[in-house]
Amino acid sequence: MITLFLKGLAFGFVLAATVGPMWVLCFRRTLSQGALAGLASGMGIAVADALYGAVAAFGLTTISSFLLANQTWFAVGGGAFLLWLGARTLLTKPEPVDAGEGGTARRSLAAGFLSTLGLTLANPPTILAFVAIFSGIGLAAHPSADAAGLVVLGVFLGSAAWWLVLAATAGALHGRLGPRLTRAINVISGLAILGFAFWQLATLV
Repeated sequence: MITLFLKGLAFGFVLAATVGPMWVLCFRRTLSQGALAGLASGMGIAVADALYGAVAAFGLTTISSFLLANQTWFAVGGGAFLLWLGARTLLTKPEPVDAGEGGTARRSLAAGFLSTLGLTLANPPTILAFVAIFSGIGLAAHPSADAAGLVVLGVFLGSAAWWLVLAATAGALHGRLGPRLTRAINVISGLAILGFAFWQLATLV
């Protein structure tokens, strides 16, 4: 079953590394707020991936049926939040780097984690992707709780590993970018997030 774990690990890493709104969001947060902020945001995505992976791997049909039956509302909510987030990012002006200590920093990290967790969970069709991938990597041939648990653990650790790499890499640039370059990154990130938001909402029409 170690092979299933390794396949889950690889899948989680590749899934997280795929460029999308969450990738852009975490990259921008890391540049502007530091590696811890980027890592906290990435962990929200990794936890959401693990939760949806668990629903698919353990066959929690009641939960998955509810989520898929209401996927339109989740998509609308997620798209609306992305619109707000993209506009906010686009209009954000560069601020001086501060220490961000104490309760403010903790609240910021918690908010970053919860925002990406919520946005990732607002995409129930992800469950269908997990079902297809898990079938492809051979989980159906090992229908046991242990096998499912190993795959889900692999997905979580793989996803977490990517966000750790991204946070460490982009975090090295934190505080080293001038106001003009930081502003350019905010504009590009904001436009990218808005583009993903419009695309998600357009698929509902």
